[in-house]
Amino acid sequence: MNSINVWTLVLDTIKGLGASTIVVLALLIGFCVLLGMVKLRPSGRSTRVVRSLDEALGRPEAYLPPDAPRGAVDQLRTPELLEAAARKSG
Repeated sequence: MNSINVWTLVLDTIKGLGASTIVVLALLIGFCVLLGMVKLRPSGRSTRVVRSLDEALGRPEAYLPPDAPRGAVDQLRTPELLEAAARKSG
């Protein structure tokens, strides 16, 4: 086996690996694009895409108004718990 045969073998191996890499990347990108298109379908009551139970039942999404309170909440001092504590102590 001379040096020309070795170089031919190395170059053909690199070409084969490159071609297989391109094929695998093309398949991966193709599947990602096809599966991503499914998400872009319209939603609503008349479509087959159901993203939530509320949407399936036909109720519109209820969003918080911009002036809704946000921030830390003390969950141990809710009105219900304060009322229950007042009944126990009183």
